[in-house]
Amino acid sequence: MSSLSQHLDDYILKHSEAEPEYLYRLWRATNVHTIHGRMASGHLQGRLLKMLVEMIRPKRILEVGTFSGYSAIAMAEGLDDDGRLYTFEINDEMEDFTRPWIEGSSVADKIEFIIGDALTEAPKLGIEFDMAFIDGDKRTYCECYEMVLNILKPGGFILADNTLWDGHVADPAYDHDHQTQGIRQFNDHVAQDPRTEQVILPLRDGLTLIRKK
Repeated sequence: MSSLSQHLDDYILKHSEAEPEYLYRLWRATNVHTIHGRMASGHLQGRLLKMLVEMIRPKRILEVGTFSGYSAIAMAEGLDDDGRLYTFEINDEMEDFTRPWIEGSSVADKIEFIIGDALTEAPKLGIEFDMAFIDGDKRTYCECYEMVLNILKPGGFILADNTLWDGHVADPAYDHDHQTQGIRQFNDHVAQDPRTEQVILPLRDGLTLIRKK
């Protein structure tokens, strides 16, 4: 990262809502104790997720890919008192780290943390969701998108993370990388889907906002 980019990032964070102390400690612990710490949403994206929830006012949120729980807690902070978030993590090795952080948060009563494959398990909940956050296996983003659309209310929103994939989506050098291929296929599929409208935000690793018509 260039010196100018770092200064701009610092400026942006300084002029955005402060990161809650609990989430800062979770972010630090994620980076210290997990291999892929940068996967955690972090300060800026976490505050955006919370604000989007406050703007959309969903009653039920589906999250695909819990990881360390940062994004789940951030979104739950924006929920009304009767709101609930269901978050799925397919990697059962993350449970011992993540569950205590979720259960120790101030919004634990709004979060249902489930170990399992959201592709098959989320539809079994029998819930029609108002909002979804897709942040799981990039190779199955298209399948996940279709699953979510089937259980999302008309007018509901999908947020998809990592849709620029470190810029690899536009770099021919990554043509044979399976995760890059998955993201590219997803981006193309969503852009051509008449059932939705969408916009990609160049925030961190790319965040796509999608609205079901």
